[in-house]
Amino acid sequence: MARLPDFEGLAIFAKVVELRSFAGAASELSLSRATVSKAVTRLEQRLGARLFNRTSRRLALTDAGQKLSEHAARLLADGEAAENEALAQSVAPRGLVRLAVPMTFGVKAVASILPAFLAQFPDVAIDLHLSDAMVDLIGEGFDLGLRIASLPDSSLIARRLCAMPRYTVAAPAYLKRHGKPTHPMHLAQHRCLGYAYLSTPDIWHYTNSKGEQASVRPAGPLRVNNGEALMPALLAGLGIADLPEFIVTDAIASGEIEVILKDWKQAEGALHLVMPPGGPRPARVEVLADFLARHFGKAKKRSS
Repeated sequence: MARLPDFEGLAIFAKVVELRSFAGAASELSLSRATVSKAVTRLEQRLGARLFNRTSRRLALTDAGQKLSEHAARLLADGEAAENEALAQSVAPRGLVRLAVPMTFGVKAVASILPAFLAQFPDVAIDLHLSDAMVDLIGEGFDLGLRIASLPDSSLIARRLCAMPRYTVAAPAYLKRHGKPTHPMHLAQHRCLGYAYLSTPDIWHYTNSKGEQASVRPAGPLRVNNGEALMPALLAGLGIADLPEFIVTDAIASGEIEVILKDWKQAEGALHLVMPPGGPRPARVEVLADFLARHFGKAKKRSS
């Protein structure tokens, strides 16, 4: 099995050559002189050649040392440049951030605020991934995600931003034809429009203010994996749906649909900012996380 080059030894050797002094290299690198001397000796033993001719007053490169010095100097310069670039990106917001967001929420609520962020941080770029599926942040290489759910325990770091109420709704035309259910169990006799990515899509769980609970299996003509895709069928009076506030709020305000079962609520989810574990995080990730937290925290306060 091939051994890795002695990068540390080569870097220390390059610094000794640059300063023509073991003591000077030790001082600049914040190492002991013994450490510097051992690193050069280790390198000489590995290469099987002397790199310096040393006397009490003079330090001179051998032929082997002269040939190695140029490569070692480039290695040291490349290493310093790589560290400086990485440090600059971690301190100053710069570079690409990969952000995963639910489809409709991303289109309605996230895409519209990104221009303000990009204007504030012109050296940051965002790769916005829109999907209602539960994205594997770690496996797919995302820096941040927004999720609307009652989050299960996981290894991700989660920060709750605001509540996301859900409403059971139907078009007036549907209710006129089929009647208005007043208890969740009545939904078993109604046509319901389903959303595939609920935590329990085959069962709707309700609780009222008295702590009473009810569960029903919705059945109907349509099931989708994007909540907004239910709106045409909902507006056409084809059934009852349970959807988050950000999808139905305009249609409720216009009277195109109305809220039913007002005394009963499904388990309320929340908007969470989620990140892979570990740190510290680059500045580009931190500033976007803070921007999203400030915006959605304030937006919810203004609407309440």
